[in-house]
Amino acid sequence: MDLQRQILRWKCEGLAEADAHRAVVPTSPAMTMAGLISHMRWVEHTWLEVLFLGGDEKQNPSFDETDEDADWHTDGAALKDLLAAYEAQCARSDEIVAAASLDDVGRHPDCRSAKASLRWILPSTSSGDRPARGAHADIVRELLDGSKGYY
Repeated sequence: MDLQRQILRWKCEGLAEADAHRAVVPTSPAMTMAGLISHMRWVEHTWLEVLFLGGDEKQNPSFDETDEDADWHTDGAALKDLLAAYEAQCARSDEIVAAASLDDVGRHPDCRSAKASLRWILPSTSSGDRPARGAHADIVRELLDGSKGYY
């Protein structure tokens, strides 16, 4: 998880604030580096705090049924602030994982995927299929300013 998180943060280094909020795909206005950071923060929250611990989803925009991209919206927040919120969420996720067994299952009563074990949930957060370097961070950064590379 830490490597994937670090790569996502690295893709933001040296990025101008205007570029962090600039959409690179005309048909996907929320697809910005800032939006990606926001999204990944809420992915961690969704899987570990809501589904695994059974926490309240009302504070998480991913559960906004009126806007499927609500977790991508930044409301103009500075990239450094979005990264700080992401860092805090990652730290909270690490605490949750450290206090649990990989065989523990999620506790959210209304979501079927919450019944999975932590061993299954972890690849869906920052370490696996979801971000694989932010899922789209490489291409977003390359489209913004030509920067490319794994790490």
